[in-house]
Amino acid sequence: MSSVLLSTIGVDLHDTGRGHPEAPARLEAALAGAAASVAHAIAVDPDPAERADLERVHSAAYLDRLERFVADGGGALDADTIASPGSWDTARRGAAAGLVAIDALRDGTHDSAFVATRPPGHHALRDRAMGFCIVNHIAVAAAALVAVDERVLIVDWDVHHGNGTEAIFWDDPSVMYVSTHQSNFYPGTGAPTDTGGAGAPATTCNFALPRGATGDVALRALDDVVAPAVERFAPTWVLVSCGFDAHRDDPLAGLAWSTGDYALLVDRVRQFTPSPGRLALFLEGGYDLDALARSTAVTFTALADGDVRASPGYEPPTSGGPGLDAIRDTAAAHARFT
Repeated sequence: MSSVLLSTIGVDLHDTGRGHPEAPARLEAALAGAAASVAHAIAVDPDPAERADLERVHSAAYLDRLERFVADGGGALDADTIASPGSWDTARRGAAAGLVAIDALRDGTHDSAFVATRPPGHHALRDRAMGFCIVNHIAVAAAALVAVDERVLIVDWDVHHGNGTEAIFWDDPSVMYVSTHQSNFYPGTGAPTDTGGAGAPATTCNFALPRGATGDVALRALDDVVAPAVERFAPTWVLVSCGFDAHRDDPLAGLAWSTGDYALLVDRVRQFTPSPGRLALFLEGGYDLDALARSTAVTFTALADGDVRASPGYEPPTSGGPGLDAIRDTAAAHARFT
């Protein structure tokens, strides 16, 4: 079995208040799922990330405002995003968890990593928090890799489009961003015709899936459209925004995936990695605690080359839902680059 690093934030001090769907229980559920899957994972709890690491993707002015806001007691950063007195430290630890995972993988100690953090990060823009997200953890890790001349593929299968990650790397030819997300849904970005900036053509690949889409649609998108593009891009690292809110039980979304679909997605992205030790998954959304725990267990087992059918909470992969038109739309948008 493969060795999997579990990197998490240690003490979770990000308090969103009673009734908020992005609650500390989410991280507890994910960690319980990981613990139930394989026993040989190595857990690491990092110190907070340095400002220099964060400033590769976030403006100094935004980080200053955020730190002051939290120090003054916190509150609502926007209609959905809450900060508490512990949020700044927790967000910095989330970013550091990704950096620690990258360093451990680079050393050749592990074949892959699962970065268990909250709050999620992929909506956080260079200068603004949004969508529960304060610091863009996966972007911090990707930027650290780019700084040492790596080429990074980011695959985002959260049910919401990762507008922050896309915007941060929109014109960066060293990062390819791929997203499968529910169409006509928060935050309203991720059109198939959005293919990257003038300096980075064909490095953004969006699949806007209709409500009810099953896991086989996402797999076909990766096989038919993404795989040839990845071959041309030739990444040296693969990072995944691993949201579990596309699961059919999630209360905030409308896709119809199962836990077994995530195992197949892990298999696909592993095929994109140039060698073992160059794959890290970052926890994003997932708001049904039971589905989150079960999906994490199956995903962790797949990363470890275990028997996913024996994993707690395994469900057969799903198929037969709508969404093939979304694949054709994205393929058509990218046809001019081939």
